[in-house]
Amino acid sequence: MSPTDVPTQTRLDHLLGLADDALVAAQRLGEWVAAAPELEEDVALANIALDQLGAARLLLTYAGELEGAGRDEDALAYLRDDREFRNALLVELPNGDFAVTMAKLLFLSAYQLPLYTALSGCADARLAAIAGKTRKEVAYHLDHASLWTVRLGDGTEESHRRMQAAVDEIWPYTHELFTPDPSAPVDPAGLRDAFLASVEPVLATATLDRPADGWAPAGGRTGVHTEHLSYLLAEMQVLHRAHPGARW
Repeated sequence: MSPTDVPTQTRLDHLLGLADDALVAAQRLGEWVAAAPELEEDVALANIALDQLGAARLLLTYAGELEGAGRDEDALAYLRDDREFRNALLVELPNGDFAVTMAKLLFLSAYQLPLYTALSGCADARLAAIAGKTRKEVAYHLDHASLWTVRLGDGTEESHRRMQAAVDEIWPYTHELFTPDPSAPVDPAGLRDAFLASVEPVLATATLDRPADGWAPAGGRTGVHTEHLSYLLAEMQVLHRAHPGARW
């Protein structure tokens, strides 16, 4: 489908979904700085957060231009309320312990990799260029989360228990990622097989059970979020809102 065949608001919502996934994920991962279990991981998670933030900036800039209302990346990041955000619920969930963060990163990157790979060949040249850059970074994110999932899952009795509990807790939120949307540049419903092809071998190697499909919370794509996003945005946006127009 040509971008010109899709209503501008629909295109804008799609862009904001991609951007907000990355922006909120970056904010959550940034909370681990100076709190990760080892120094090297402190640096790794900071770099992954910066990758996600970089993608969010490119996507928000494009979204602002498409909207044509004079809002730049900063306005879209800092001056929207939670009901205006289009991120999936998965990324806004609290970090929990380190196992929960790794489960979130594993599932997010296993979704983003086939998504950005497909988008890199879409008819929207601007979006395709952003996706082509971002997919290379997401491939590293997936590898990093996979290694930690195996390390924890196939480690001690306690690390295995925590990793399994994390997978069980986060799994229901993965279903929202694949909600059918034929108007999107890439229909998310077609990405689930690629997602499972990445995730299931990792879980098997980590001696972890894949949870059964059942409860599937949703609403993030239409602006219906958990209370966690409001708290996250309050922290992320407070400086910009307190000092509008400030420059370093």
